Amino acid sequence: MKKPRILIVEDESSIAELIAVNLRHNGFEPIWAEDGESAQREIDAFLPDLVLLDWMLPGQSGLQLARQWRKDPRTKSIPILMLTARGDEPDKVAGLDAGADDYITKPFSTQEMLARIRAVLRRRAPEVVTERVEIGELALDTATHRVTWQGNPLKVGPTEFKLLGFLMQHAERVHSRAQLLDKVWGDHVYIEERTVDVHVKRLRESLGPAAPMVETVRGAGYRLTSQATV
Repeated sequence: MKKPRILIVEDESSIAELIAVNLRHNGFEPIWAEDGESAQREIDAFLPDLVLLDWMLPGQSGLQLARQWRKDPRTKSIPILMLTARGDEPDKVAGLDAGADDYITKPFSTQEMLARIRAVLRRRAPEVVTERVEIGELALDTATHRVTWQGNPLKVGPTEFKLLGFLMQHAERVHSRAQLLDKVWGDHVYIEERTVDVHVKRLRESLGPAAPMVETVRGAGYRLTSQATV
């Protein structure tokens, strides 16, 4: 079985080496790049299964790299885990908004890092479901991984696709952030509820005119409704 390749983008060699050793011991194949330029070279040569991306890098910041990779069709679906010494909420949100799937605040334990890597890789694994769901003029096809509004295709990221699929399959019901984390992300402990809000925001942006169908229910969570005025 092929080992998942993890690209470590970290300018501190001692941290990178520690991460690489732990990844190797746990069945991953680590590759190290110390800045954005060498990381881009690695990605041009071979797409990794996941990127561990340090926020503070010489030259291009991790944030800039994440945005750059999310814009490129070849790299837009690579899972990105931000490594950051910044524990502040706005910084975490900035990382998620730039396209990161999750973040780990330094210092972190090996177990936490491995759990988050496995969780992100697990959510990216395709689900074997052949089902088409239609709510009003919004349609989602899990077999072809397509979303359409009034017959027109919409661009929806992998996590947002899963989130929309769950909301559409349980339309009109309110789901708390904790329930969405459990059902969409899997029942692991490390993702924060704030992550749900960021992905809902991204989902609404992707839905464009159909965005009002994803309703915020104050104090309770989110629901998808066909009753919204679109």
